[in-house]
Amino acid sequence: MTQLKKTIGFIGLGVMGKSMAGNLLKAGYEVRVYTRTKEKADEVISQGATWDAAPKEIARKADVIISMVGYPRDVEEIYFGEDGLIEHGREGTYLIDMTTSTPSLAMEIAEKAKKKGMAALDAPVSGGDIGARDAKLTIMVGGESAAFEAVKPIFDQLGSNVVHQGPAGSGQHTKMCNQIAIASNMIGVTEAISYAKKAGLDPERVLQSISSGSAGSWSLSNLVPRMVKGDFEPGFYIKHFIKDMKIALDEAERMGMDAPGLSLSKSLYEDLAEAGEENSGTQALYKHYN
Repeated sequence: MTQLKKTIGFIGLGVMGKSMAGNLLKAGYEVRVYTRTKEKADEVISQGATWDAAPKEIARKADVIISMVGYPRDVEEIYFGEDGLIEHGREGTYLIDMTTSTPSLAMEIAEKAKKKGMAALDAPVSGGDIGARDAKLTIMVGGESAAFEAVKPIFDQLGSNVVHQGPAGSGQHTKMCNQIAIASNMIGVTEAISYAKKAGLDPERVLQSISSGSAGSWSLSNLVPRMVKGDFEPGFYIKHFIKDMKIALDEAERMGMDAPGLSLSKSLYEDLAEAGEENSGTQALYKHYN
């Protein structure tokens, strides 16, 4: 591997990616960006990022390339497509996919990257728009230890909890653990606050009592205040959460594991998506009860 430099390519500037790219700019990195809709890049371009018209252009210029897109099919296109990173990337490049995707795809990227003299890491995140904005994401990393150590200074500009979980695919498996825990928790916190409202209590006062006790969770402290204010703007899209839960259920089935809590949560969120809420934040589960 060549010596790590400071030119970072960033592909995907959605709710979280935009803040992540901005934090890298603030840290002094040269950042080159690409997203299918150029207007989504206007804010980070105004902060000093350089626009490239295709992934292959970033592949030719960046030493480290981060992708943060929506679905596994988007990851496949970026890495394996005609303009893809594997085909056009340079030897010594570090490829970091921070999309929540499938473990098998992460392993395929790592294998093909290695054949081209590149190193690939799967590094999905948790923390939503707030964590991305405040550079306090949890980052779960799979891949070779040497590559992880080489790019850890970059991870440290994006998150406050960065853990190398093991070989390629391990980051994605860890993210599935995260999503499984959140799935049932979202049902619990939403039902609790809905109960409070129907019992004639002040939901905000109830939150004061239960958020710091044994019922406390990130979702309770950060998403319930949005629920009670009627704020359903996405910190994390329902459509992406459904995608993650489908991946987790597929992996659980492959391992012979039953996941009834996850299955119930997925069905509730699918009902919301069918009702037109797929682009709302996950806190819109509150609408199922009210």
